This record gives sequence, C-alpha cells and structure tokens, in this order.
Amino acid sequence: MGDASPKDLEKPEIKENFVPGLKVGKYGIENSQEKVLIGNYGIKRYEVNASGKRISQIDYIKERQGNKVNLTIDIEIQKYAQELLKGKAGSMCAMDIYTGEVVAMASSPTYDPNKFTHGINHKDWQEIRNNPLKPLINKSIAGLYSPGSTFKPLVALAALEYGILDPNKTIRCKGHKHPYELYGVKYHCWKKEGHGYMKLRNAIKQSCDIYFYEMARLLGVDKLSIIAKRYGLGTNVLGETYNDEKNGLVPDTKWKRRVLEQSWYLGETVINGIGQGYIQTTPLQLCLMTAQIANGGYKIKPHIIKDETINYNDVINKIKLDKSNFTLHERNYLDDINIEYYHRMYHKKSNINFILDAMYGSTNEQYGTSYKSRYEDPNYQFAGKTGTSQVRRITDLDRELDLDTEQIEYKKRDHALYVAFAPYKDPRYAISVIIEHGGSGSKAAAPLASKLIKRIIDRHKLREQFNNGNTSLA
Repeated sequence: MGDASPKDLEKPEIKENFVPGLKVGKYGIENSQEKVLIGNYGIKRYEVNASGKRISQIDYIKERQGNKVNLTIDIEIQKYAQELLKGKAGSMCAMDIYTGEVVAMASSPTYDPNKFTHGINHKDWQEIRNNPLKPLINKSIAGLYSPGSTFKPLVALAALEYGILDPNKTIRCKGHKHPYELYGVKYHCWKKEGHGYMKLRNAIKQSCDIYFYEMARLLGVDKLSIIAKRYGLGTNVLGETYNDEKNGLVPDTKWKRRVLEQSWYLGETVINGIGQGYIQTTPLQLCLMTAQIANGGYKIKPHIIKDETINYNDVINKIKLDKSNFTLHERNYLDDINIEYYHRMYHKKSNINFILDAMYGSTNEQYGTSYKSRYEDPNYQFAGKTGTSQVRRITDLDRELDLDTEQIEYKKRDHALYVAFAPYKDPRYAISVIIEHGGSGSKAAAPLASKLIKRIIDRHKLREQFNNGNTSLA
C-alpha cells in the first residue's frame, strides 16, 4: 500500500474515490484487485452560518466498505515455508494438483511492505535496495532460472509421447573421461565416474545427463517445446494477479530465428535436454508442471484468489473418473493444440504412468538422487526430481578440481532445485523448491521439500473441511 500517484489516479476506481491521504494498492493482489477492495468514501454536506456552525445537512452519500478477497493460501504453510527459507535466497511453492489452488508461494529474502505505506525512510530503503539477495523480487513468480534436471521428466515424457525412444533402450554413461561428443564439442555428465549402462527409468532415477543428451538429440527442440508449453512452462501462470510475473522462455527454432535472427544448432538441443541453455522458468511454473504430471496429465487452472464459482469436488471427480474410464479420443495430441481446462493433455496414458513411477524411484529407491529425503511412512511418501542449474560454464579445470560447494564463491555456485508430488499413492499436492546458489538439489532443496510436504499433508483434512465450508483455516 502507498500514496496514490498520478498514474494511479488514471484508474477510474481510484479517481472517483480520491481524497487527500488515500492509500492504494501498489503491488500484487492489493493492486490487481483494487476495484474490489477500495469501496467508496461517504460524503456529508452541511449548510453553515458565517461562524461555521452547522445549520442543516443538505447531502449525504453513505460510504461503502470494499469487498473481501479470499486467498487460497494456507497461512500456516506459508509461514512454515518462509521459516525453511530463512537465511537463504530462493522460493518454495505448493499447489493442489486438481483444483490449481496455490497453497503456499514463499520468496526469500522478504521485507516488511508496511514500511512503504507512509513512505519508507532512507536507511531502510538502502538496506533493501542494496541487499545482494534481492528481496524486492518475488522469486516465485519473477525469478527466472534454468530448470536443470527438474526438466528431465518432461523431456522423457515428450520422447515417449512422440515415440522416438524405446524406454528399454540402453545407453552407456562412461564419466568425464569419455563424455558425449557432438561435432567435436564435449558434453559431460554430472557424475565424474559415470553411471554405466542406463535405461530410461534408471536415467530419470539417477539423473544421467548422457542419456538425456541423446534423447534430446533424437526428439528435437520443436517437439520438446510443444510438450513443455503444454505443461505450463514459458507462460504466465496467475494471469493479471501480479503485474511483475514473468513468462519465462521455452525456446524453439522459430523463436531463435525471430528474436536472435540466428539458426538453431543441434548442440543447443542437447543442453536444452537437461534444462540448460536458453530455457528459463519460474518456480511457480515448475510447480504447475509437476502438478499436471502428478494429476495424470490434465490441464488445471492455477489461481491464488479463491474462485467461489467452481465446485472443486466436481472437478476432482471429473478428472479421476476420466482417468479410470479412459477412452481414446480422435484429436491428435501430438500437435500443437489448445486444450481446455480439466481436459487431458497426454497422448498415451502409459507414458504418464511411466514418468510417475520413475519419479517414485528417484526418491524412494536406492541410488535415487533424493533417496535420503524420503519417508518410509506411506502417508508421507512422495515422488520427485532433483535439479542442479549451472550459473556459469564448467571448465575442464573445474572438473579436475571437483570442489565442494562451500569452496566455491557464492555467486558461482549452482542453483539447487527440487520438484515433487505427494502423497505418492493418491497424490494431491505438488511442490517446487529453488535455493539460489545452493549447490546440489539433493542436498539443499530436497530436504526442505520433504519437511514442507509433511506439514501440508498433516493439514490436508483441515483444508478439506475449510473448502467444504465446515470450519475456518487456522
């Protein structure tokens, strides 16, 4: 909130209600929902005598309080996410995989917006502005990051959907001494000694880069782009709710020709296959991507403002019924087509199930990259995918030194990412976590996601009661 500026006064709802000292929404929901929240000031006009004493009332317009805007955020989950992020730069997002309700959307570091209401003092402003961790950026919606290996389940899904790869195809990962090579350029796996012989499920489970280099080469960037956009990447997620939300970027050959006036190279396809290169996503987009994989491949409408017109039980039942009574539709799901909300996005149901099973292995089976963050209790069991996003090019010297994260300068450390859905047997929530310059996704991001998932599941019944109008969410 803050004083109305000349630009704010251009809005009819503010211009009609302007009085000296009026506070208006400057950012986020307070800004986009100004018309709903502002209400109307009342007016009383009096006839007075020469000394200013009121004689009679000649006009009266009753004031009207603004309407409430109900959010989908669970405040206890939001607070807990902020606690988990304390002292770190990053984001944690959580979403209902069927209704699209945003349960939490935490960004760190944060700041006290109340300091801006009556004009922030110079000292506080300088502290916020000069903070290298950039608290003014809502990282959940405006932070742009390469998705790294969290992108791999979607790459694998695209390859399966288009039928370019048999999941039983075996590829050998030989480590740094024998990297993947293309036209004289070498592409390394993250694992120094290599993974050995890999099939697709194991490649997802252990996050083998070599397998995904080859898969991306066979698939091509244009086909991958269709599936990536379909599952929520490269597109504004919350509509006009936030005026600073970023679209991100899902590249293809036409984009590079149009924007950069250059041809697309095969090497760019290869690194795009492990979530590096031109591709840029927000944490909320990764959460949406995971949610739509977890619900079985159905398009949902993400939102942070409660939509009272939708019966979510009907939505959930509709999707679950469609999954159980699957019938083949005539439309070609491999084309770049527009799909309506709550309709299927996949070509073959078995492909989605394969990805869900592989993500289960990545978290709950030995050698999975997030195995240490798992829960044995089936009530809390989740499936996910780690990611490590490079912020600079890794040289041969870097590989030879093989330094621990703590030994690398902060700004040169990789970003740590993790996406997951829970509970595994009957999923309901999707999570995305990014820790800027956190190093490994398995060490810095997955343990935080594990804690948040447990808290969300513990509050699930309370959320259900609240959504059915039986209690307050507290």
